[in-house]
Amino acid sequence: MKILVVCHRFPYPPQSGAKLRAFHIIKHLARDHEVIVVSPVRSAEEAAAAPGIEPYCARYVTARLWEPLQALRMLACLPTLLPSSMGYFHSGRLARQVNGLLKREQFDLVLVTCSSVAHYVPGTLDAPKILDFGDMDSQKWLDYARFRQFPLSAGYRIEGRKLERAEKRLARQFDLCTTITRAEWETLESYRTGVATDWFPNGVDSAYFAPTGERHDPDTICFVGRMDYYPNQECMFDFCANVLPLIRARRSETKLLVVGADPSRAVKKLGDLPGVTVTGSVADVRPYLARSALMVAPLNIARGTQNKILEAMAAGVPVVASRMAAGGVDAVANEHFLVATTPEEYAQAVLRILGHPAQRQRLGAAGRERILSHHAWDRSMQRLDGIIDRCLGTCRGRSLFARR
Repeated sequence: MKILVVCHRFPYPPQSGAKLRAFHIIKHLARDHEVIVVSPVRSAEEAAAAPGIEPYCARYVTARLWEPLQALRMLACLPTLLPSSMGYFHSGRLARQVNGLLKREQFDLVLVTCSSVAHYVPGTLDAPKILDFGDMDSQKWLDYARFRQFPLSAGYRIEGRKLERAEKRLARQFDLCTTITRAEWETLESYRTGVATDWFPNGVDSAYFAPTGERHDPDTICFVGRMDYYPNQECMFDFCANVLPLIRARRSETKLLVVGADPSRAVKKLGDLPGVTVTGSVADVRPYLARSALMVAPLNIARGTQNKILEAMAAGVPVVASRMAAGGVDAVANEHFLVATTPEEYAQAVLRILGHPAQRQRLGAAGRERILSHHAWDRSMQRLDGIIDRCLGTCRGRSLFARR
């Protein structure tokens, strides 16, 4: 088949959640099909790295987003029903390139990997179309509204409602829509669009994130994630203020590593607290995971799958997660990881692992086994193959019916 894949983030190098998912979809499909990738690029660095995708697709098409213009597009959307986030990802040049592709070439399937770029694909296109929402972004904006002060809270709420309306409208323009987790799929189903839906999970490279056998520090815990991302920032402010003091009151040598790129000034100041180290960008997170007795993922705002949890579990490092973050992982609380809600519950869960080496070993081994069985990319892509076959079969049947 000839497949057009449209991404909102250029899928190379595959270093973040959205990029990882798109990359593995492209890599998998390109084994048996001709895949053309279309995506905006957001920086000169991203554009320079783009040729790295060449071994994994037939060809790719990009257009550079110019930040000042994208900001103006977002502002222009404010008095309209169009979500500002969709305005940000619009490029006139990329739209013309996609239109040209669709006019010149016949595609057997079009797969879009985020609702923010679904507008590049005409709703009237004859080719079978799949929209992979991944996360339902509207719900993330609505979550932000609960944690921000006015007027930001009002802005996030308005954007969330506009995006929810757009998600419902866009879903109806595709033949099948997918999400990243069952919980996200249930949200999509609640829209009652009448469109076929399904979900397939994210995977993790369990060979890359494998246990090293190195000795860990029994008093070190870590958090891994980009520190210019508000949900990561918010949860670390909360954890350092309300949970870490409870832990250190019982185990005074406990240390917290906050590992992630581009920490804000406020995040860097967390490094002034007793026992806290803010690393900033690191070349490889694996040594920090290996040093740690456990990883915390206490996110209060979380949609979809937190890849940081998958990676830690694959590395055999126990995880203590919030219920929201845990919901995106196909695993069982207290069997494969620990789940907490209140500061006291977090402190008890962390201390339970720090104080009991056998418990740490059990959770680490069980977590890795669960990743191998439920979050392997090859299994996820097998599920995607079934979804694609379902979509093609439905469209083929509809076409035969229309010709009668």
